Amino acid sequence: MMIPKTHPRYTSLMLREKISQAMKKGIVHETGLIAHGRGETFDYLIGEKTLPVTEGAEKTAAAYLIDATHPVISVNGNVAALAAKECYDLAKMVGAQLEVNLFHYNKERLVRVAEVLRENGADVIRGLHPDTKIPGLDHSRANCCSQGIYKADVVVVALEDGDRCQALKNMGKTIIAIDLNPLSRTAQSATLTIVDNVVRAFPRIIEWAQQIMPDEAQKIIQDYDNEKYLSEVLNYIAHRLRTFEKTDRELF
Repeated sequence: MMIPKTHPRYTSLMLREKISQAMKKGIVHETGLIAHGRGETFDYLIGEKTLPVTEGAEKTAAAYLIDATHPVISVNGNVAALAAKECYDLAKMVGAQLEVNLFHYNKERLVRVAEVLRENGADVIRGLHPDTKIPGLDHSRANCCSQGIYKADVVVVALEDGDRCQALKNMGKTIIAIDLNPLSRTAQSATLTIVDNVVRAFPRIIEWAQQIMPDEAQKIIQDYDNEKYLSEVLNYIAHRLRTFEKTDRELF
């Protein structure tokens, strides 16, 4: 599909096309299309941009990863389709591991997601041979690696389902969630929530990780308030809807 760059929805349509093509290649499950559409709705509500208040969340995410002993970035099909290179770049920068974890599990798709990560630079990828389980989960997302997510002190979960996020939090882990829906279970239960599109969030976390010194990380973490941040995002959405102008409507 040829989408002209002059189209007002160019970026959004290109992301849809990426997800669609990834599904055809067996990387994204068909329900991942629904999940992407749901996220896109919330992206509309924040104006398809990184909110100024979200810069602080992304900065704090970088601080958590720099301060971590054993950070892991969890990757599913949608994340691989949209931000595989950025996941690898961030992992390399902060010394994190990459682990593939799928809700709609099958070995073939697991391998394909790992292949996408390899094509974007990753050489060590966990999740292909899980050897333990996350307590409190009854489905396949409980599967994980003992030296990866199970051992991690900080886990980045993007486009995540809420029960695994909560289960990881119950294990005492610091959970950094990237979720466009500030009302989701994932957003509400994470230690740190980033209400932003993954294609914008990962590059901004990388930029912050390049700037933060290790001795600064703890103060950045201590000064952050996730509940206040989520409230500010919701207030922004509410204000934007209340003060909607015709020019704004045309963006939809």
